[in-house]
Amino acid sequence: MSLTSASERPKASSPTSLSGLLPFMRPYKVQIALAVLFLTLAAVATLLFPVALRHLIDTGLVPEDRNAQAMALQGHFLELFGVAVALGLFSAARFYVVSWLGERITADLRNAVYSHVLRQSPQFFETTQTGEVLSRLTTDTTLVQTVVGSSLSMGLRNTFMGLGALIMLVVSHPYVMIQVMLVIGLVVLPTMWFGRRVRKLSRASQDRVADSSAIAAEVLNAIPIVQSYTAEDREARRFDASTEQAFNTAVRRSRARAGLVAFIIIANAALVLWGLYQGTQAVIAGDLSAGQLGQAVLYTIIFVGAVAVLGEVYGDLLRAAGASERLVELLNTQSPVQSPERPQAAHAPQGGSSVRFDDITFHYPSRPAQAALSDFTLDVPSGQTVALVGPSGAGKSTVFGLLLRYYDPLMGSIRLDGVPIDQLSLHDLRARIGIVPQDPVIFSSSAMENIRYGRPSATDDEVRAAAHAAFADEFIDKLPEGYDTFLGERGVRLSGGQRQRIAIARAMLKNPPLLLLDEATSALDAQSERMVQAALESAMKDRTTLVIAHRLATVQQANRIVVLDHGRLVEQGTHAELVAAGGVYAGLAALQFNA
Repeated sequence: MSLTSASERPKASSPTSLSGLLPFMRPYKVQIALAVLFLTLAAVATLLFPVALRHLIDTGLVPEDRNAQAMALQGHFLELFGVAVALGLFSAARFYVVSWLGERITADLRNAVYSHVLRQSPQFFETTQTGEVLSRLTTDTTLVQTVVGSSLSMGLRNTFMGLGALIMLVVSHPYVMIQVMLVIGLVVLPTMWFGRRVRKLSRASQDRVADSSAIAAEVLNAIPIVQSYTAEDREARRFDASTEQAFNTAVRRSRARAGLVAFIIIANAALVLWGLYQGTQAVIAGDLSAGQLGQAVLYTIIFVGAVAVLGEVYGDLLRAAGASERLVELLNTQSPVQSPERPQAAHAPQGGSSVRFDDITFHYPSRPAQAALSDFTLDVPSGQTVALVGPSGAGKSTVFGLLLRYYDPLMGSIRLDGVPIDQLSLHDLRARIGIVPQDPVIFSSSAMENIRYGRPSATDDEVRAAAHAAFADEFIDKLPEGYDTFLGERGVRLSGGQRQRIAIARAMLKNPPLLLLDEATSALDAQSERMVQAALESAMKDRTTLVIAHRLATVQQANRIVVLDHGRLVEQGTHAELVAAGGVYAGLAALQFNA
C-alpha cells in the first residue's frame, strides 16, 4: 500500500523505466508522428551538408574559366543555403511540436498523479508523507518534461544523424569506417560503465530531495507549534542536514556525469583526429579527392558529435527514468477502498437516512494489534439524533470514518437505508453525508467559496442563507470585503470559533439526509455555542444526526446516547436513563456537571 522508501529500492532505474509514460503518449500519435517527420527531415538536411560541400570543393574550385567558376560557385553556395533554410525550418517545426508534446504529456501526467492521490484512502497518508507526494508532483514531473520536451528529441535526432553519418561513411569511405568502428568499441564500453554509476546516483539524488521536501511540508504546516516550542533553529538544522545529504548525493552524481562527459569529449576528439589523419594520408596517396576528404571529415564530426550528445542525453534519460519510475509507482498504488463495479442505488426516505452497524470489528492498518472497534452493533432509525460519548480513544471517530468508508471493517457490515455501503458508489455514499469536523478545514479562498464548497452549484443567496443559519454572517459581514474576503491558508485570519461556524454553514448548505457532528461546537464561547446549538438543532430536523461530544451538556436532548469504551458499546439510552444506571456515562456526567 505505501510507497517504498529509498532504502527499499536496491534496483537502479534504467531507460526502460520510461515505458511507463507510453499511456500518456498514445493520445498524441499525430503530434508524435509530426515530430518524428520533422526530426527526420532535419537530420537528412544536416547529412546533405557534407555532400554539398564535396561538390563545392571538387567541382566549384577546379581551375577553369573564371566566369564559369563564379557561376558554379554561386550554384553550389545556393545549394548550401537551401540546405540551411530547410534545416532551420524543419528544426523549428520539430522544436515546437516536441515542446508542445513535453508540456502536454507532463500536464496530463501531473493531473493523473494528483487525481489518483486524491482518491487514496487515509491509510495511504498514514504511511506516506505529503512532502514525498509533492516532490513527485513537482520535481519528478519537471524531469520528465525535460526529457519528453527536449532530451528525447535530441536523442532521436542525434541517433538518426549518427546512423546516417555511419551509413554515408560506409558507402563512401569503407576503409576509414572500419578503423573508426574499431575505435568506437573502446568508447562505448567505458561509457556504459559510467552510465550505470550515474543511474544509481540519479535515483538516490531524487530520493534525498524528496526527503527534504517532506521535512519542509511537515514543519511549515505546524509553524505555530514549532515557534511555541522555540524549535526554529532545531528544525532549520534538521532541514539543513537533509539538504546537505541531497547536496552530497548530487555532487557525487555530478562528479560521475562530469567524468562521463570528459571521457566522451576526449574519446570523440580522438576519433575525429584519427579519421582526419587517415583521410589526409589517403589524399596524399591519391586514394581520395580533397572534396571526399572534407565530406569524410564532416561525417566523422557529425557522427562523434551525435555520440557526444547521446552521452549527455543518456544521463538525462537516466534521471528521467528514475522520476518516471517513482511516478508510475505512485500511480500503481491502489486504495483498498474502491467503489463497486455495479453500485446499487439507495433512496433516502422522508426524515433522513437510517443507519445500521452489524457486529463491526476494525483495526487501523497502522495498529493491527489493537482493535479500534469490537463487536459494535448500532441501529439508528431515520430522523433520530444519536450521540456518541466516551473517553478519548474509545472509537467514536472510528465510527464516522467507517461510515464514510475511509476504511472498511475487518468483520461485519454497515447499511445505509438498508443497502450495504460497500455496494454504493463512494460518490453516492459521501454525497448523502454531511460532516462538521472538530478541526474544521478552511481553504485558501474567500468566505463565499469556502461555504459553497458544500454545494458548488449553490447561488450566492443560498450561501448567505446557510451562513445566517450558522450565525456566521455576523462576523463575515464585518470582514474587509465581506463574503469575498480571502481567509488565508487554513483560515489563519479567523478565530477557531469562526472557522467552526464556516464549517457548519458548509454542511448546512449541502443539506444531506445524514449529518455527522464531531465536536462541532468545541471551539465556541458560551454565547456563540448557544446560538450555533440552536442553529444545529434547526439543521437536524428532518434528517438523521450522529453527534460526537465530550461536553455532555450539548447532547442531553439527543434521542439516544451511546457510550463507547475501548472500542465496545457499553451503554445506551437517554440522559436520564444512563445517569440512573450509574455506569460509565454516570461517572462522566458526575465529573462534568458537579464541576
